[in-house]
Amino acid sequence: MKGQTAVITGGGRGIGKAIAETLARRGVNIVVVDVNIDIASEAAGHLATLGVKTLAIKADVSSSSDVASIFETSAKEFGNIEILVNNAGITRDGLLMRMKEEDWDAVININLKGTFLCTKEVIRLMSRQRYGRIINIASVVAFMGNPGQANYSASKAGIVGLTKTTAREYAGRGVTANAVAPGFITTAMTDALPENIRTEMMKAIPMSRFGTVEDVANAVAFFASPESGYVTGQVIHVNGGMYM
Repeated sequence: MKGQTAVITGGGRGIGKAIAETLARRGVNIVVVDVNIDIASEAAGHLATLGVKTLAIKADVSSSSDVASIFETSAKEFGNIEILVNNAGITRDGLLMRMKEEDWDAVININLKGTFLCTKEVIRLMSRQRYGRIINIASVVAFMGNPGQANYSASKAGIVGLTKTTAREYAGRGVTANAVAPGFITTAMTDALPENIRTEMMKAIPMSRFGTVEDVANAVAFFASPESGYVTGQVIHVNGGMYM
């Protein structure tokens, strides 16, 4: 993988940052895309210390013009783009009956439309070079549902369907498309939960622990590698047995 280039949306923090670092340690050049350029630049600076080339780009993945600019700029800087990780995502939780239409639209636009737009742009480059790895970040709630997350669950279930269709359409061009579906992962958000809530959540996990961002990043790294060349249209569940 050394010398390849990966574009990672939402790559400035959390799971996205861990994915970027895991790939960088394998010699992959990294394009960090984030709506916050300060966060993207800080992450890119850290990754550069690992001996790879990096680029920070500010973009809203729900904007087709922003997305087009991501790949135009990245291709100009690095040439080929071998890996795309669609990680950017937001939540706007609320019970279905009380959910505001703008909260539904915001989550669908960033999570699902953003994945579509980035995939559509990169697929032209990958088809031409007849090689590519597309990895989409789904979620356990795409398969189980979750009260208060109708919009998020729908967006992540849509990503699974998009992944499988992309896989079927472009397998003949040497492009694979797969997804990683995390369960409960230790982040700033889960760290802030009250202890009783964390205890209840833990009861649903056979491994009796939350996952780490590195657990997710390692699954992404497999899909991004040449070793996954005969694997496409698949979902790896990283959830400690919460969903089987």
